[in-house]
Amino acid sequence: MEMSLPPYADRPVAVVTGASSGIGRATARTLAEQGWQVIGVGRDPVRSAAAEAEIAAAARKDGGFTMLRGDFTLMADVRRVAGEIQHLTPRLDVLINNAGGVRDRQIISAEGTEATFAVNHLAPFLLTRELTPLLRASAASLPAGSTRVIAVSSSGHRAVDGLDWDDLQSLGEFRPAVAYCRAKLANILFTRELARRAGPDGIVAQAMHPGVVASNFSAHGDAAMRAHMAAADTVPPDEPAETLAWLATEPEGGRTGGRYFHRRAEELPAEAARDDAAAARLWTESERLLDGLGFR
Repeated sequence: MEMSLPPYADRPVAVVTGASSGIGRATARTLAEQGWQVIGVGRDPVRSAAAEAEIAAAARKDGGFTMLRGDFTLMADVRRVAGEIQHLTPRLDVLINNAGGVRDRQIISAEGTEATFAVNHLAPFLLTRELTPLLRASAASLPAGSTRVIAVSSSGHRAVDGLDWDDLQSLGEFRPAVAYCRAKLANILFTRELARRAGPDGIVAQAMHPGVVASNFSAHGDAAMRAHMAAADTVPPDEPAETLAWLATEPEGGRTGGRYFHRRAEELPAEAARDDAAAARLWTESERLLDGLGFR
């Protein structure tokens, strides 16, 4: 698989997950229009093909776009995608962990993980870990603050008091909205701990809330979630995409890591999202889960 500038020359490189529709598609297009080499990841083959055609056509002459396919409820697919990215590029300037979603019921993957937890937290955790060597390579050759990992979280994290350490994946009692909100809390805690661990390597990690976006986000949600989305005052995907591109490219996104943003402004997340002990524990528990699945 070829990119338009095969060895990436001197162009910055970004990976955007969930790039086949919604926020991810709009973000990938924005970066490609700015001359970035963008690698997108999408699940649905029809939407992925349409996004690839649109973004590749919109890319600036010195930019480019390639779409990879993967089901991020499966860690085997996450690892495979990471390997394909490593084959495409020796560097990675920005990783945007955007893929996610909500389910209307408990779904257990073939690997034994719960789908909401897997796609929203465990997949970006594993992908970031697998791509850290590329991020370090970029950080070593770029000005301080240039290499970034950005998580798309949600204000839904405010609806829960913390994670259930006895049932982190909601394998027991399952309530769709609670499982989703806990996964979005996990995004912020992961970002906080990643900022602490990767900061010395020159990698800056940030999280953001996109707002209630007019997209297919709730297509697999329960009736209550679909009704909430239908009644909400939504924004088009281009609005959060502007914030993501701003976090990826502008100086503010490269300053102190571990912060939380909405509409290009820093916000204070919920108290549970500022718990450094919980952030460290989540990292350890996530590693333990991946080890148990055979992903050391």
